[in-house]
Amino acid sequence: MNKPPRKKNPTFGVAVFIVVAILLVIATLFYNAIHEKHEFDESQNAQGASASSPAAASTDATKPASGAAQ
Repeated sequence: MNKPPRKKNPTFGVAVFIVVAILLVIATLFYNAIHEKHEFDESQNAQGASASSPAAASTDATKPASGAAQ
């Protein structure tokens, strides 16, 4: 009355691997987006603090615009 051993389904393993890989990619994208947003916010806060001083304002005026024809 023993049941024969059940065959493993290789398709299920591949499907699980693909789902896990996609979840890792999505998690990485979210992590990078949040990390870059924090860096951007910090740089904006630093620029806001330095722009209030007159010396910083004069150095910004002497820099050429990025992408300007030269």
